[in-house]
Amino acid sequence: MKKTDCFQLGYIAKLHGFKGEVSLFLDVTEPKRYTTLDAIYIDINDQLIPFFIERIKLKNKGFAAMLLEGVTTEDQARELLRKSVYLPSAILEDLDDKHFYDHEVIGFTVEDVNHGPIGTIQDIIDLAANPLLQIVEGDREILVPLLPGLVKNVNRSKKNLLIEAPEGLIGLYL
Repeated sequence: MKKTDCFQLGYIAKLHGFKGEVSLFLDVTEPKRYTTLDAIYIDINDQLIPFFIERIKLKNKGFAAMLLEGVTTEDQARELLRKSVYLPSAILEDLDDKHFYDHEVIGFTVEDVNHGPIGTIQDIIDLAANPLLQIVEGDREILVPLLPGLVKNVNRSKKNLLIEAPEGLIGLYL
């Protein structure tokens, strides 16, 4: 499996107990979508190594306790700490033109219905209270909260996101 065919789901954050269980940080908007996984790929020395999941249980704040097949000791689990976890992009369901996966819109241009083109998405900042679109244009950064109704259209072929930012927000940055 190649990284170019995958998306980063998260990373192994810490140990969870003493029998090989780890805590996976799910760096996604909806962690509960990933609680029925059978397998994951872990980046070990720039190679994606498959691991089968024996048990996964969602905790709070995007963390999941996970037991991997063949990882039965604390030392084995410790070797996986801070390693990135991937899944094949092919498993993702197609979304409509108003929804997107965080990883897919990085690099998309953003256009606001009232202000026109405002920049390029550099990142999705995943804050507990509300995720933010981090949009950059030159040396200017614009942070837009991902509120319900913000996204008017996701044009995947043109790599463009049309939004309607709350009144006055974009003007604060211009």
